[in-house]
Amino acid sequence: MKVLLPDTIELDLGFPADIYAAGEPIPDEHLDAEVLVVWGNSAGNLRDAARRLTRLRWVQTLAAGPDAVLNAGFSPDIVITAGLGLHDRTVTEHTLAMVLAAARRLHLLVRAQIGRRWAEELGGIQPVHETAAFRTLRDANVVIWGFGGIAATLAPILATLGATVTGVARSAGTRHGFPVVAASDLPALLPRTDLLISILPATPETTRVIDAGVFDRLPRHAWVVNVGRGTVLDEAALLAALRSGTIAGAALDVFETEPLPVGSGLWDEPNVIITPHAAGGRPLDAEELILENLAAFREGRPLRNVVSR
Repeated sequence: MKVLLPDTIELDLGFPADIYAAGEPIPDEHLDAEVLVVWGNSAGNLRDAARRLTRLRWVQTLAAGPDAVLNAGFSPDIVITAGLGLHDRTVTEHTLAMVLAAARRLHLLVRAQIGRRWAEELGGIQPVHETAAFRTLRDANVVIWGFGGIAATLAPILATLGATVTGVARSAGTRHGFPVVAASDLPALLPRTDLLISILPATPETTRVIDAGVFDRLPRHAWVVNVGRGTVLDEAALLAALRSGTIAGAALDVFETEPLPVGSGLWDEPNVIITPHAAGGRPLDAEELILENLAAFREGRPLRNVVSR
């Protein structure tokens, strides 16, 4: 069984495997591959693999979201498994950094530092309770939309810092000790939300689901954080909400078009924090997932993280 590994990550599976360039067409000598591991592949590479790897039986993407693989046109009889769980800790760290940066106004302080200006208005004595602005996680109402593995890692940390965390998912219930409501109940939550964090995947149902209707229901001091997929957020509506003061700010790691075009108005908004899709990028324990699924694949057992199509 030929297993192809991408050149974008070092993987030690304990046996010889063939390496391919994730940004180039698949070499002819590898067209007999049955297993393809994907990480950071170009869209052209994936389309080429879908078209020319006629013996392919399984694709393992190391990304949490399989949208790039799903969009490549692989045959429906090819099993696709996602990298769920590989990015929980790294995305949690980045999200927490963005949230604290927003609360502590680090983005404004950095601008002041670049200008060698002592931003006295951002330091010194501060109100203990400031209900008209998002300044702390203490007693903050945080809503996490997309309550999967990343949220399960992030939520306890936010709670430790004093936040009240509520999840939003397809179905209501209690997950990992936190209350979760269905998406249909989200509008009732928004008026008392200080921080809305999106970890939503890219699907037809989530396209621009964070829109003007969401922003209009949030308090004027609320911040929106997106570390899921850029397609879930209506950037034009966000920009309008920021400029009108409908919401206070946004911290964004993902965008509908990446890199974010230089002409985007989001670059110039003082209360927008932009990072270049940097939250993940480091799939932890990838070898363990690949080997577990490879053993299951060889033995005809169900694989972990199979993507429904």
